[in-house]
Amino acid sequence: MALPSLSKAVSALKIKKNRDLLCVSAGMGALVGGMKLTGLALFAKGMVGLEKEWREKRDFDGTWAERFEKSAAFYEGTHMDPTNRVLHRIGIPMILGGAAGLIVCPSYRPMWLASNALFTVGWGLNLVGHAVYEKNAPAFADDPLSFLMGPLWDLKQLRGGQSSEPVEVASPAPAEPELEPALA
Repeated sequence: MALPSLSKAVSALKIKKNRDLLCVSAGMGALVGGMKLTGLALFAKGMVGLEKEWREKRDFDGTWAERFEKSAAFYEGTHMDPTNRVLHRIGIPMILGGAAGLIVCPSYRPMWLASNALFTVGWGLNLVGHAVYEKNAPAFADDPLSFLMGPLWDLKQLRGGQSSEPVEVASPAPAEPELEPALA
């Protein structure tokens, strides 16, 4: 029945992190729907909230360089499967190019439609990589800087950079219940 699922979704939205993840996702959805300013505003609001929650949860007050190092180690540790890495090396440039086109091209014109397709397929590749091969959630669900780390990691790989040794990554025990699968 639909009501228990709706009830679960409403309960999940009582958790601030879930609302922030919803803002990030809704922002990307709005961008794909042609609502550029709304999409960017929602995405930014969600990202600020996720970063604030990340810092509070870990009692982190270090520098951006220290934060960047933590994010790089986390990203590396959540992208260990070789097939997932290949899918990301293909998908992330598609997402970046698609996002740029969605922002700068007039909505619903041929270049915007091509950008929309790139963006959507790129995300599809990344999500398949996590769901099928890595068997974990995308890194941004636990570390919002992963939106930056992904393209930087790709660039490092394309320039012949070697991956670091595998890092055991364990998210700290959540203080709040996790996002319901229906909203993931």
